[in-house]
Amino acid sequence: MTVAVVGAGAVGCYYGFLLARAGHAVTLIGRPALVEAVEKDGLVLESAAGTASVPVRATDTGAGVSGADLVLVCVKSGDTEAAGAMIAPHLDPAATVLSLQNGVDNAERLAAVLGRPVVPVAVYVATAMAGPGHVRHNGRGDLILGASETSGRVAAAFAAAGIPTTVSAKAVDALWAKLIINCAYNALSALTQLPYGRLVEGEGVAAVIADVVQECARVAEAEGVSVSPGILDDVMALSAAMAGQRSSTAQDLARGRPSEIDHLNGTIVRRGAAHGIPTPANRLLHALVKLAERRD
Repeated sequence: MTVAVVGAGAVGCYYGFLLARAGHAVTLIGRPALVEAVEKDGLVLESAAGTASVPVRATDTGAGVSGADLVLVCVKSGDTEAAGAMIAPHLDPAATVLSLQNGVDNAERLAAVLGRPVVPVAVYVATAMAGPGHVRHNGRGDLILGASETSGRVAAAFAAAGIPTTVSAKAVDALWAKLIINCAYNALSALTQLPYGRLVEGEGVAAVIADVVQECARVAEAEGVSVSPGILDDVMALSAAMAGQRSSTAQDLARGRPSEIDHLNGTIVRRGAAHGIPTPANRLLHALVKLAERRD
């Protein structure tokens, strides 16, 4: 396949690397620093298996999606509409567009801009950028792909590239489950700059996480989403599975960049208010991260 990755950060670069290594023609769309680094040294992946690089194309313009069979949109939630507008004039009519983003409504928002279906994808991977064009993999990498006419073919290509992929008509439910996990960890990791394993060892942290998860589950159920009765156990288990991972929100704050907190805990606060459900734990975490973003 010919693949374009829109928003080549840690998630986009990781999957772009695996697809390029499997022989697909990959174009990364990202910042000029990324383009320069990739043109010089290729796309670099650092993992437990070692460090390797693959040659890929890179550009900082939306024209990079021209001719692509598959488009992976990996931008921050707040950039969804802008990214859609950037690539819309260049999309092939037959291209499959996937939203590999945090939050529960990005595929819907992107589809509204593009005027075409977008497949929601729940992403379970721990990655971070070690530098421009250099991604570090810390764990997992599996995907839950929404159902569409092309999802089976895409999932097969992903699996052949070493990306475990499941196709599910309930991908949106999976996105809600992931949102709950993100609400539990992202803000706390950001405010403390601690990885998940050390974070949960803090006094009172497990109780705070339980409060956050309970609020999220009530809001999800009010939205008609099926939440596993074992969701809290699933959330807590992540601290062992990704013990060394700092959240994407923590990485954003450390770099002085805006975070996605409005689309994480902020979503729970807004939708909770719409349903008359109190969300004090999520409201506090949202407010604290917003304050931290304002620090000089």
